[in-house]
Amino acid sequence: MKACGLIVEYNPFHNGHMYHIQEAKKISNADCMIAVMSGSFLQRGEPAVIDKFHRAQAALQSGIDIVLELPYPFAVQSSNLFAKGSVQTLFEIGVSSICFGSESGDISNFTTTYKMFKEKETIYQQSLKIFLNKGLSFPEASKQAYMEIGLTPSTMDLTQPNNILGFSYVKAILDKELPITPLTIKRSSSNYHDDTITSSIASATSIRKELISVNHASPQIARTVPEETYRQLLLYKHAASIWHSWEHYFSLVHYRVMTMSVDELAAINGVDEGLEYRIKKTAIKATSFNEWIQAIKTKRYTWTRLQRMFVHILTNTKKTDMEIAKNTSTVPYVRLLGLTKNGQAYLNTIKKEMSVPIISKISRNKIPMLSIEEKASNAYYSILSPVKQQKLRQQEFQPPIRI
Repeated sequence: MKACGLIVEYNPFHNGHMYHIQEAKKISNADCMIAVMSGSFLQRGEPAVIDKFHRAQAALQSGIDIVLELPYPFAVQSSNLFAKGSVQTLFEIGVSSICFGSESGDISNFTTTYKMFKEKETIYQQSLKIFLNKGLSFPEASKQAYMEIGLTPSTMDLTQPNNILGFSYVKAILDKELPITPLTIKRSSSNYHDDTITSSIASATSIRKELISVNHASPQIARTVPEETYRQLLLYKHAASIWHSWEHYFSLVHYRVMTMSVDELAAINGVDEGLEYRIKKTAIKATSFNEWIQAIKTKRYTWTRLQRMFVHILTNTKKTDMEIAKNTSTVPYVRLLGLTKNGQAYLNTIKKEMSVPIISKISRNKIPMLSIEEKASNAYYSILSPVKQQKLRQQEFQPPIRI
């Protein structure tokens, strides 16, 4: 059987994701569609609006055959480490292709850009350091460094979010010479950051904004998501009483900062360059998460970078914990969240060839990366009532979802 991999967050799964699956299956000619999905917290440093199990269920009912979890040390990271963990996970399970959505829509743009980048990578790194030392944020410094080596928006627009991620995926594949064919489809209709629903294919950002603002699954949302997603949104709301957003965690993360010493705060992943003092100073007057980020944010510290930092404060993830993602050449395990009968048939053909174990639930064997995952899951559910926490946490110790 031939498998195609998708790198996803499904926060939540919507009609654009359904289109992605259908087009990816078509251009890859795959028999099995495998998604590697961020877990409790996402690449941009946000809590998932509903938990990974309800998101996996929606995906499995909508064309995905296997849902894998991207480990937390790769999931809540910048694009290069996010791509490294995602690509390696899909490589370990034997995909022959990876298909991603992009603003470009032309895979030759990515491979040509990669060749240009590799030829002048040293100059890029030197330029990046210079621009960072000038106080620019990483995205802006990277943009300027790309231009220094001739990669302008006219050749490849690496200021667009999905182009950036797509380039990171292609780089992760080609750097390690993996036997995976990169494929891309052009993003349809809405843009990644659009915050209003204007058609049946809407951005996940606009859907989450609608969910949180009206606090119910409105007809506006119903037209942008498959029926199963709508059902899972309602099921999770019934089970947890909320759809997760950063404001739900404000009191908890504020308490953490107020009771930590400066040295303890400085040990947290993402708290760099003396940022611990700015966090402490602004915490005194902060009355909401949004207000707090606004107070800390500068030209150098982007909103996304600060959100990721706050996730690590919430989960007490230290710099030493995250070294595991930077220093490993592959992933230590593949975690299975759910599968269809077709997915099971594929696993039966591939599992003996895999070099890392397949894990279907958090066990007590304390693989370091899995221990970090359990801690992140506990933090994610911590804002719920004790009874609801206990019930939803039990999903971590149960067999994978099967449909």
